[in-house]
Amino acid sequence: MKNKGDLAQPNVGPLWTRPEDYLSALARRRTARRAREPRPRTQPEAPRMLLSTIPFLALIGALAVLAVSIMVVAWPGGQPRPQPRVAQHELGTAERGWFEEAKKEFR
Repeated sequence: MKNKGDLAQPNVGPLWTRPEDYLSALARRRTARRAREPRPRTQPEAPRMLLSTIPFLALIGALAVLAVSIMVVAWPGGQPRPQPRVAQHELGTAERGWFEEAKKEFR
């Protein structure tokens, strides 16, 4: 260091010679200790049936009813059978002997 004037002056705190200083320090320690104490629980120790289990069971029951109803509706025996289709004449194909019949018509 070049110059000792660049240094900050040491901070001299209060001397611990008065009783008020000791009492205020004890009060601060007690307040800090209270802030660290465990607070009472906001959740119950044991689960409540009405809040945890019953809604879960109701949801599972509703999904089961929905699944069974989908299975009943989709069962193939309850739908009418499709009617057999008649073979349609395809474009671009002809039956056997059509050329001979056409020759007879033109004579």
